[in-house]
Amino acid sequence: MEKELLEERKQIIMDIIHSDSYVPMKLKELAIVLNVPKADREELKEVLDALLADGKIGISKKGKYGKPSSNILVGKYEGTAKGFGFVIVDGEEEDIFISESNAGGALNGDKVQVALRSSRTGKRREGEIINILEHAVTEVVGLFQKNKNFGFVIPDNAKIGKDIFVPLEKSKGAVSGHKVVVRISDYGDDNRKPEGVVKEIIGHVNDPGTDILSVVKGLGIPMEFPDEVMRQTEQVPDEVSGKDIAGRVDLRNVMMVTIDGEDAKDLDDAVSLTVEEDKYILGVHIADVSDYVTENSPLDKEAVKRGTSVYLVDRVIPMLPHKLSNGICSLNAGVDRLALSCIMEIDRKGNVVGHKIAETVVNINKRMDYTTVNKIIEQHDEQAIAENAQLVDMLQKMNELALILRAKRHKRGSIDFDFPETKILLDEKGVPVEIKPYERNLATKLIEDFMLIANETVAEDYFWQELPFVYRTHDNPDVEKMLKLSLFINNFGYAIKGEQDIHPKELQKLLEKIEGTKEEVLISRLTLRSMKQARYTTQCSGHFGLATKYYCHFTSPIRRYPDLQIHRIIKENLHGGLSEKRIKHYEAILNEIANSASVTERRADEAERDTDKIKKVEYMEKHIGEVFEGVISSITTWGIYVELQNTIEGMIRVNDLLDDYYYYDEDNYEMVGKETGRTFKLGQKVSVEVAKTDKLSRQIDFILYEPEEGVLNTDNDNI
Repeated sequence: MEKELLEERKQIIMDIIHSDSYVPMKLKELAIVLNVPKADREELKEVLDALLADGKIGISKKGKYGKPSSNILVGKYEGTAKGFGFVIVDGEEEDIFISESNAGGALNGDKVQVALRSSRTGKRREGEIINILEHAVTEVVGLFQKNKNFGFVIPDNAKIGKDIFVPLEKSKGAVSGHKVVVRISDYGDDNRKPEGVVKEIIGHVNDPGTDILSVVKGLGIPMEFPDEVMRQTEQVPDEVSGKDIAGRVDLRNVMMVTIDGEDAKDLDDAVSLTVEEDKYILGVHIADVSDYVTENSPLDKEAVKRGTSVYLVDRVIPMLPHKLSNGICSLNAGVDRLALSCIMEIDRKGNVVGHKIAETVVNINKRMDYTTVNKIIEQHDEQAIAENAQLVDMLQKMNELALILRAKRHKRGSIDFDFPETKILLDEKGVPVEIKPYERNLATKLIEDFMLIANETVAEDYFWQELPFVYRTHDNPDVEKMLKLSLFINNFGYAIKGEQDIHPKELQKLLEKIEGTKEEVLISRLTLRSMKQARYTTQCSGHFGLATKYYCHFTSPIRRYPDLQIHRIIKENLHGGLSEKRIKHYEAILNEIANSASVTERRADEAERDTDKIKKVEYMEKHIGEVFEGVISSITTWGIYVELQNTIEGMIRVNDLLDDYYYYDEDNYEMVGKETGRTFKLGQKVSVEVAKTDKLSRQIDFILYEPEEGVLNTDNDNI
């Protein structure tokens, strides 16, 4: 239904339902009153569902539509593996507990109406789901199990909480042990399981690659590009032509390099640097993807749908086809490429005193990698210096500028959580052979510093031009979380000022004070958990973590859609400015683009985490019975999570702590023995034995190591 017509009909129904004479009615009765023929009743239900979703009307358990009740709310249901769940209502801090018997057949992610009930415990709001407004899950990935007369699918996502019944004639020949995609045909209810049809057999659970594909398909991440996208891609040239270059600033004689990881294939940023008197002239040159991916084309629509490239342990699922991401849009050395360049004049204090954004043509002198650049600027390796003699002076001056920019950012309060990332090395069959922390060095930090200053510069420029734009924002922490953190760190003799309106510098100071102390891990993790997630918005509300008023993502249009979107705005503005019509166009579409990009980013992060977990579990299967040192990284009512030195995390179940009855002291983040008073705290070092692994649930179980048992494995280079 067209948007204007939908709004018109919503208003008519609102007027009727909210009139004093209206008596609650079922759909059929309401259709008669409204004189809606049978053929149009689906459209009427669409309008009613839209009003329900907006909370403008209500519906009783008997299916009668009426005024919304003050104790009926609309929210998103989050299920758990144990059957109960919670409803999260937009704009409300506290969620609503839903017992298994009150879930009304809702599955994880469903948009629901919930009726508040009086709480039995008095601690938390409780409710009953009375209506499912919108099913979030239409397809489920899981493990197929075949019985004599039927089959069922155990979902990979434990939050779904229900097996899916599959009649054998709808199983597509799947056998026990197959991972499958099942389409839900009937959602069932409290007394009846959902029913489905096997849509695709991914492979046997033990087949190489099935585990990763299951994650990708389970999250709904598109892998294959549609035919119309590939047809458009075929029209994209392999090389830059003279026609493409016309009107661009020619920077092909400017010395510049790309600096990336050794295995990177989509090179979307290059850097250049000269020094003139007391100023650094820093160029950040970004692949001009928007020249090839035009608005509303098949390529563009697919890029919106994907939102971001997804970097998994064994593959990359690109936002754009390889012909673009690894070809014409990749800043490969020795060939002409189109770019959008931000060229900044930066003084010796790190202030950007002038800048220019321009469409350019570039030709990269050399592709460099982080290891080689670090050998030059930090290790002063003679061989690396000799092999890159013509670049050494520029790279050293780049490091000089990066240190200045980093110091300036630090001075204003930028927060740097330096938790180790994971590097997983696989063999040719996808089997993990080594897992270790990924080390940042001066070269990786240098590129981070240059990308950050370019992102800030572009964001500030377009903020003051008052044009529609997509910003990267990070809101201030919640006051309650800051107060809770403040109370907790007081126990260790630390304090933060201004919890009501905290400045990032206070958290930066705290992290510096705890550096090297035994409570460092504990307080660092709690500080991180007290902060909000960054997201894309059309309002420039600032970035708390970076302590800056202006920030956007400008530097990776090959792999992030918001960057591609703002490139279009910038280029259009460079070509004579945005007309009133185009300003209105962008104002109409950018909110949805920002929200969609935030969602797809979370999806990609989840896929990365889940696939890393799978490979970590697979790796630890070979170490059952061995004992290792680790640090307590998290504590919950059901167990203690321990992170090993190689970033692998497992759990000691509370039931496996056999020397006492333990309970979780939530206020102090401690597991406490009731009789002995023995405590386990975040950041505490412990020795653990690998008890078992479960690849399907992606769980690693540890038990606490007792000195008289086992032999401690200190081979931490390999584990």
